[in-house]
Amino acid sequence: MTSPEHRRPGPGRRAHRDRHGRGLRGRLVPATVPLARTKAEVFDDLVLDTVETLERRFAKELAGVEFAVEDVPPDLNVYDSDVLEDGEVPLARLLPGRPGRQEVPPRIVLYRRPLEFRAMDREDLADLVHDVIIEQVANLLGVDPDELA
Repeated sequence: MTSPEHRRPGPGRRAHRDRHGRGLRGRLVPATVPLARTKAEVFDDLVLDTVETLERRFAKELAGVEFAVEDVPPDLNVYDSDVLEDGEVPLARLLPGRPGRQEVPPRIVLYRRPLEFRAMDREDLADLVHDVIIEQVANLLGVDPDELA
């Protein structure tokens, strides 16, 4: 039989952590390296890249504008003129702000899944996201999209 002293780790003895004597494993990659990026995270990064570029150039005009990403558009029978569509599928929506007591800032919403579906690869998705944001911001500011690009 094993005595209680034999089971307890003491000086000069390592603690027995599992039946194979391995113990807990550490991280497989450094903490600064992401293990995996989801499609939503990659899409959000693409949106942020374009928005940051535009905000550097048009800081005053875009000061109160909110940008949002939703997975899919809401299920409506008819979409307003503020929706950018590809055929019957909305890709983005511009919600103009409402001044007044309960001020609502302008908001541009991009729909991730329809945009991803139309892109062949990540570069194509980046171009598509850029073009859609440019078009929505141009509509908001009342300028030609070529002036923003």
